[in-house]
Amino acid sequence: NKVIWECFYGNGQSGEYLRELGFEVIHEPIDFFENDKGDILISNPPFSNKDKVFQRLKELNKPFVMLVPTTVLHTKYFKETFANEHIQLIIPFRKRQFDKVGLEKQKNNCSFYTLYICYKMGLEKDITLI
Repeated sequence: NKVIWECFYGNGQSGEYLRELGFEVIHEPIDFFENDKGDILISNPPFSNKDKVFQRLKELNKPFVMLVPTTVLHTKYFKETFANEHIQLIIPFRKRQFDKVGLEKQKNNCSFYTLYICYKMGLEKDITLI
């Protein structure tokens, strides 16, 4: 019964996928840093400014699930932003592969591992392996 804000537009496919799963989704090509929509934020944020993304997520203080490289957990900015908060993790056993927005489909061998950082989601376990 919550509205999901897929807050990073990319190629638009993720919002459509969430709708196909039956969720009410806001997915528009708007600036994440200047807007505040939905009840829960779910996305794959741009890796180039993860520090600012997580600072903004903390300011919004809404439940979120973000797909990020595992190395985010080891950064100073993440520790400083979420040191006193309860976060939960969903950890895939395999590397995720990514479509490059605006480029033709190509075989992509992602060089890093990712995980989902969850905040205020109330999952059954703090670490979920999938």
